[in-house]
Amino acid sequence: MEIIVTGRHTQVKQRFRDVVESKMNRVTAIAPDAQRAQIVLTHEGNPRQADTAKRVEITVIAGRTVVRAEASSTDEFSALDMALDKLTLRLRRTRDRRKDHRRGYSEPVPVDLGVVEPVAEEEPVVEEEPNNSPAAAVASDLGPGESVEVQVGDTPIVIRRKLHIAEPMTIDEALYEMELIGHDFFLFVNKETGRPSVVYHRHGWSYGVFEIDTPENVQ
Repeated sequence: MEIIVTGRHTQVKQRFRDVVESKMNRVTAIAPDAQRAQIVLTHEGNPRQADTAKRVEITVIAGRTVVRAEASSTDEFSALDMALDKLTLRLRRTRDRRKDHRRGYSEPVPVDLGVVEPVAEEEPVVEEEPNNSPAAAVASDLGPGESVEVQVGDTPIVIRRKLHIAEPMTIDEALYEMELIGHDFFLFVNKETGRPSVVYHRHGWSYGVFEIDTPENVQ
């Protein structure tokens, strides 16, 4: 498995790289088909956030499956351990789900319509010359997975735009993908209706699905 370690607003020390290399066997033990693991270490410079000054994000690619986890702590080593705990739990769920599907088991999915309130994702940003215009956030061409940020004038408002390639899938598959990446929402194209859709966490074990269409298609 290829292991890539990078730093964001910080330099990655060799000791941390060595610890990552030694601990990633936890991943290959659960997912022997894992091809690549990307670890991003981020440093938060605000002293008021000392308790979460170090954040570790781990993304593992195994075939067409992408599993992601992140955690923050006072130092990078404890953050790595916490992120690995989350990641291995999700990898086990992936493995168990594959076994269940081979047995023909279909897990029931609770779905409820409601108002979606997605949270912002942390994704790589495409650096561009700022022009302090909200229109600039949607004016540029982006590649799959790329994003762009534009600050509006002297205000603290930042607009981010990202191109997400959504493969048609069922609601059950979308909920599964959302759990794997550890987000509260997931964008997809509903295979049954062909509509752009969002699944999201509501509360407890309750989920919601929000579909988008134009008036002429629903009349």
